[in-house]
Amino acid sequence: MADKVYRLGCDIGGTFTDFVLLNDQTGEIKTYKCLTTPRDPSDAVEDGIRGMEKYTPDFVEKLDEVIHGTTLVINSIIERKGAKTGLITTKGFRDVLEIGRGIRYAPYDVFAEFPKPLIPRHLRFEVDERIRSDGSVLKPLDPREAKQVVRAILKLGVESIAVCLINSFENPANELMLKEIIEKEAPEISVSISFRVLPQIKEYERTSTTVTNAYVKPLTGRYLSKLAKRLEAIGFKGKLFIMLSSGGVTSVETASEFPVRIIESGPTAAVIAGQFYGRLFNIPEMFCFDMGGTTAKSCLIQKGEAGVVPTFEVGRVQRFMKGSGLTIQVPVVDLMEIGAGGGSIARVSRLGTLQVGPESSGADPGPICYGIRGMDPCVTDADLLLGYLDENYFLGGKMKLDKEAARLGVEEKVARPLGVKFIQAVWGIHDLINETMAAAAKTHIAEKGGNPSLVTIVAFGGAGPVHAYGLAKKLGAPRLLVPPNAGVGSALGFFTAPRAFDLLRSHKVALTASDFNEIEGILKELEEEAAKILKKQASEKDIQFERSLDMRFVGQGSETNVPISGRDFAKMGREEVRRRFDEVYEKLYGRTYPDSEVEFINFKVRASLPERLIQFQHINKTGDSLIKAIKGKRKAYSPKAKDFIFYTVYDRYQLFPKATFKGPAIIEEKESTVIVGEDGSISVDDFGFLWINLKNE
Repeated sequence: MADKVYRLGCDIGGTFTDFVLLNDQTGEIKTYKCLTTPRDPSDAVEDGIRGMEKYTPDFVEKLDEVIHGTTLVINSIIERKGAKTGLITTKGFRDVLEIGRGIRYAPYDVFAEFPKPLIPRHLRFEVDERIRSDGSVLKPLDPREAKQVVRAILKLGVESIAVCLINSFENPANELMLKEIIEKEAPEISVSISFRVLPQIKEYERTSTTVTNAYVKPLTGRYLSKLAKRLEAIGFKGKLFIMLSSGGVTSVETASEFPVRIIESGPTAAVIAGQFYGRLFNIPEMFCFDMGGTTAKSCLIQKGEAGVVPTFEVGRVQRFMKGSGLTIQVPVVDLMEIGAGGGSIARVSRLGTLQVGPESSGADPGPICYGIRGMDPCVTDADLLLGYLDENYFLGGKMKLDKEAARLGVEEKVARPLGVKFIQAVWGIHDLINETMAAAAKTHIAEKGGNPSLVTIVAFGGAGPVHAYGLAKKLGAPRLLVPPNAGVGSALGFFTAPRAFDLLRSHKVALTASDFNEIEGILKELEEEAAKILKKQASEKDIQFERSLDMRFVGQGSETNVPISGRDFAKMGREEVRRRFDEVYEKLYGRTYPDSEVEFINFKVRASLPERLIQFQHINKTGDSLIKAIKGKRKAYSPKAKDFIFYTVYDRYQLFPKATFKGPAIIEEKESTVIVGEDGSISVDDFGFLWINLKNE
């Protein structure tokens, strides 16, 4: 049998599907890009692997792992293409999906819309049962009634069923009974019970998350099964892993059972890569910026850690307005996402001003210059017309861009309607998208207590390095970092992600009244459950556990997460737990309230395996002259000169360690292009990373 020396990262984005092949023995990295196939994403996966085989023959049989990130789950929610799903809930809670938290996201907009529930009212059924908040049974579930309800819901032709009963996180007996009945009545039907998906307090969030899991479970299961079979058919005999929204990777079986955990599968990976680079180079404040064809994602990484939040929204009616989407309560990396990508469409707004995004042309029809079917000018068209992209070297020359068609599109649909000169229209598109991203980034950084003038921006994505310089100037950031193969940064990030899984359970109890032995039992149960998930990937002795508590002052509506070290909670004193809570709370809010009572809400466990990190290769090239790296000069637009000037064009693959040069410069590699203005100075380190220092007025 061939040695398993390779790992393959595969990230399906809205426009391109990216591949990174890593040789663990030599550290050699090879990359590939192809257009995403929206109708069947697995087509692009096979196409990409076939394409890579031309350059690395027979690598598939030497593959140890394929790590995959996909937008399939989030797209099926946004496009409402999930399974026909039914809900069984406690009597009186049928309408919790509409009621939500009863908060208007736009209080002064009388026409504000809310997302329609994934399950319509006629597919939501009730059972007459009731569990008290302490887990005791107030009204037992009648098995005959339960069976009648299950049969009634099955008659409506559902493909999947969600079960969410009140207070089941304290006592799941009735949910387990319903699950057993459903499996007996219809073994082929997919079932999601809230005690398995999210055993957590807060009825709306728990129901919404369980329903979402049930809605996408059949589709995700079919896709992952099909993908595994296609990989097997082309000779892959290794392990297939899926990226989690929380920044870890997990098995196909776990992802199929809990697809709600992989909603932000792809975008998370670039942040995990940025986190790895921050630790590698000891950068205290890093702003991870990943701009692809459809969206731009960013995250502030502080002290080497990307924040993880317990909730997020999908399918927003107003895409970038908080509160207008479906609430999902699962751990996810704290990303900021805005509709700014290479495919973002430029048009004249109803007010007669220039508007860029959030609508995107995606992979099909794409920007005009792709020559597919695109008719609307996009950011990539503007970047090409500004001279930042070479029409003959896009994707390393695999894809010829149509510059003249892009010119006509911008002229007809932007410049003439606005009554401005052509160059004003083209630069306006590029600059406006940078302004949009900078405004969002400033808010995100401020919310996290960061300072834009101190951060190092690390750029990923096909469009990220093109726009990172302009973004940095607007933020006042002093430095840019562009890793090798930045255009496929998300796929590369899969190799830096830990094999990890997060579990939690709610148990509301005051600190003074709590039984620490009981809490230790809850934490051990969570660790055992998490260990079962990870045992398929490695031996039990390799599994490491991290514990934390969600606590709050009695009467508060939101919780504070408190990490706790050590394995035996029963031996911790109440004073020590209170001290840790006050310490975290004071750091977040500036003060604490020592005389106010606190309570436990959630108990959390993160199980993880040792990381298999990337060993970067040193660049073999040596030299003291940049002549070989210079491809020539090209006229490109300079905002400082307000005109086209000559930029020196460099071949990134010919740069050597310790090389230094100044802007204006264009540095080209196959998957992305780096733009540096006149006041930027560039240096290359031993691994090929570009360090760009900026002079900000």
